[in-house]
Amino acid sequence: MNEHKRYSLFWLEIFMVALVATVWAAPLAAQAAGVEVTDDRGRVVKLPAPPQRVVSLLPSLTETVCELGQCHRLVGVDRYSNFPASVKALPQLGGGLDPSIEAVVATRPDLVLVSASSRAADRMEALGLKVVVLEPKTHADVQRVLRKVAQALGQPVAEADRVWRHIDAAVSAAAQSLPASARRTRVYFEVNRAPYGAGASSFIGETLTRLGVNNIIPPELGPFPKINPEFVVRANPDLIMVGQRNFAGMTDRPGWQRMRAVSEKRLCVFSLDDSDVLVRPGPRMAEAARLMADCVTRMAAKP
Repeated sequence: MNEHKRYSLFWLEIFMVALVATVWAAPLAAQAAGVEVTDDRGRVVKLPAPPQRVVSLLPSLTETVCELGQCHRLVGVDRYSNFPASVKALPQLGGGLDPSIEAVVATRPDLVLVSASSRAADRMEALGLKVVVLEPKTHADVQRVLRKVAQALGQPVAEADRVWRHIDAAVSAAAQSLPASARRTRVYFEVNRAPYGAGASSFIGETLTRLGVNNIIPPELGPFPKINPEFVVRANPDLIMVGQRNFAGMTDRPGWQRMRAVSEKRLCVFSLDDSDVLVRPGPRMAEAARLMADCVTRMAAKP
């Protein structure tokens, strides 16, 4: 082999070694890089590396972590997180509002995800835990929180955007599935037997609006206002949506038997599992839209 060929092969080998090293080093460098996210308190939370041990204390945040393909990082959840099924095997660390701080600490988390209404965030931070506070309340919030969780986990924001596009498209498809006769149906959605209703400005109300039906609770009353039962009687909705756990005794309220929705049995009483889907502003919002669209369609078809 002449000197020129030997020289060329030498530099080719050097190039291939450098290329292989770059390919292997890229994911390692990404894993070693720190992450930074601004939560709903406006606080900047910095982590030296993507968290590998994550605690989630809100069901919608648990579902968001898993929808991003990172369920394996969860080491503990709140007692209400039950989807996907795999999270039921994780340690339950109390309620989202008042978790067991000792139990959370015992999981040795790199990151704790909590709701804005949690009373435990400051206490956990005082113990040295990294805490990100997030709470989706509207459709726009769901999109924003998807991106925030992806950032906190050191994942590409593009993956969060992909998930959101799927949700948004599925909600639109649910709306398009409604027959013309079902549109403009006047709906009351009860989220708690106190009773609290889903207002037009809530994520549930936004879904109803996108479906093309009318919410009897106007946006000026807030997302989830406490409702005087007489208000519902006066509004006389065409259709009532309520979860099974909140249905008991509803139709026995004074005057409710006179309402069209009750007298004509235009009520959708959702199962416990479906209720969880409906009241969680997260990745399953598309499924919630399909459940509501099916309810509206079935009730509109009644004679």
